[in-house]
Amino acid sequence: MQRDGLSEIAESPGNEPGHLRLRRLGYGDLPSVIAIERRSFPTPWSLAMFVLELSKPSGICLAAEDANGLIGYLVCARYDDVWHLMNVAVQPERRRRGVATELIERLFDEAGDGSRFALEVRVSNAPAIEMYRRFGFRSAGRRRRYYHDNGEDALIMWLEAAEGASIA
Repeated sequence: MQRDGLSEIAESPGNEPGHLRLRRLGYGDLPSVIAIERRSFPTPWSLAMFVLELSKPSGICLAAEDANGLIGYLVCARYDDVWHLMNVAVQPERRRRGVATELIERLFDEAGDGSRFALEVRVSNAPAIEMYRRFGFRSAGRRRRYYHDNGEDALIMWLEAAEGASIA
């Protein structure tokens, strides 16, 4: 499978509203990504940050869309033998409907069995922490004052050997 950021991954059947299609995130998606990013985070990534991550051939950047367009995305970079889940966001009105779960499950499929993952998440983001725990991520410490907007700590989470990992 090509890793050019534009090649398709298998899609869900149907193109009706409510049917989710997962594919590679591309440069043409960035206006929608930036709109979701700005609605999702107090310190959103810049356009340049997304361009940089999309340009890395070893990364996995995914898009989730329905018949109305892009509704979520995921950005994951590979560092040596560990995948770093850097950014996951879903349109606020589409949250808690399984979109992020499907993106992460597809990430695990793409990364392959035995892959290891790390991420940082705000200590106050209980819904995200719970979702990551359901995937098997475990707390591995804190990064003090990691978030510059308010000095909040980040919880460091790890997942060792994601073999067919999915939410139970």
